[in-house]
Amino acid sequence: MASTKSFDISKQLVWNAYKRVKANKGAAGVDRVSLSAFEQNLKGNLYKIWNRMSSGSYMPPAVQQVNIPKKDGGIRSLGVPTVSDRVAQMVVKMLIEPDIDRCFHTDSYGYRPGKSALQAVDKTRQRCWRMDWVVEFDIKGAFDNIDHALLMKAVRHHVKEPWALLYIERWLKAPTLTVDSTLVPRTQGTPQGGVISPLLMNLFMHYAFDVWISKTSPKCPFARYADDVVVHCHSEAQANYLLRAIEVRLKVCKLTMHPTKSKIVYCKDSNRPLAYPIKAFTFLGFTFRPRKANNKEGKLFTSFLPAVSNEALKSMRSRIRTWRLSVRTPSTLVELSRLYNPILRGWFQYYGCFYPTQMRKLADYLELRL
Repeated sequence: MASTKSFDISKQLVWNAYKRVKANKGAAGVDRVSLSAFEQNLKGNLYKIWNRMSSGSYMPPAVQQVNIPKKDGGIRSLGVPTVSDRVAQMVVKMLIEPDIDRCFHTDSYGYRPGKSALQAVDKTRQRCWRMDWVVEFDIKGAFDNIDHALLMKAVRHHVKEPWALLYIERWLKAPTLTVDSTLVPRTQGTPQGGVISPLLMNLFMHYAFDVWISKTSPKCPFARYADDVVVHCHSEAQANYLLRAIEVRLKVCKLTMHPTKSKIVYCKDSNRPLAYPIKAFTFLGFTFRPRKANNKEGKLFTSFLPAVSNEALKSMRSRIRTWRLSVRTPSTLVELSRLYNPILRGWFQYYGCFYPTQMRKLADYLELRL
């Protein structure tokens, strides 16, 4: 018997999407339904998602605004979808991501299968040794300011399934329920916190930046992690030109370069004698700057190296303070080690990858708190 559904979406795809959402965990959305509550009627809830998506009647609910503090003292606003909507978004993401990801630039590292922040840091480290100058820039509210028309132009270039296009457009237009319970319509941007948002951000930046700079400045390699970007240059003049060109390019794509968080950096080391005021930048939690190191013969020299940033150390120390380790009894310390060792292990595995001696500061602080 022929299917009466408008779109051919397999139930297996919905089930696989749910398993991915479950693995990612996450908070409840505007309906206050947690993942565990959703699972109390798992079969019925997944059928409802499949049925509505297959018939074309699925309408995404509003996303719940959640404000979290940024390391620089500001506020980052996330848009958290409901569990059901996360499953629906994952259905579309799992369908379209393999083909889209194959088109992405090799130096795009954020939120991609097989790519990582540490890969971006390592590649940047190697390029700083070869090239003297870096352009570091920040985009003001990148997720919140993506132009929908430009984004959908890119989406349509890669996505041909009508139902996937339909739901992507609906997700982009889904309103936000603010922390004071005000429903705000969305006319631009993609909610930072949505399942499909990182893929859409990468697709937008692929055309807004990656393809553009590869064509216009092929000898200036870059590393991009979502909206966090560094570009390497051979001279100060080239860096100045490129910084201005990037600002213009972002404006064309209806984005704005952050004026106080974008700069030119001189990668000073023992073989680079110029006097330039800015000799450090921070990328993905690591501060790149001149540091003492030993060469192959064991002689001390100055190299341009990444190490855990002061901001990251401050954030980790603040987290440790909330554990109140000094007031715990010996019996509770055993339980605490079970709870917090995975967190500490993750920190040391990430930040200890480069210039690990800087992480001694955190180890010393932890000992003082015990």
